[in-house]
Amino acid sequence: MPMLSDKQKLMRRLQQSSFALTEANLYLDSHPTCKDGLKYYSQHKKEHDELMAQYTEKYGPIRAEQTDTEKEWSWAVTPFPWERGES
Repeated sequence: MPMLSDKQKLMRRLQQSSFALTEANLYLDSHPTCKDGLKYYSQHKKEHDELMAQYTEKYGPIRAEQTDTEKEWSWAVTPFPWERGES
């Protein structure tokens, strides 16, 4: 198995965190007052936000709403995530 780059490792962690959040979301849809479920979601939401901030800072936004809109709509004038080279 080839070695993963730092970018790939961070993306994997972000994907794992996103999966955990989605699963917790689905669980909480049917168990909205479960304290353990709420705690789990909160922990993973914090981790997800931190990982997303790290990724965006190092490699650029991966979603349009993460772009800086002070001067221009930079999402449309910079390479899209899949066009930025190494995965």
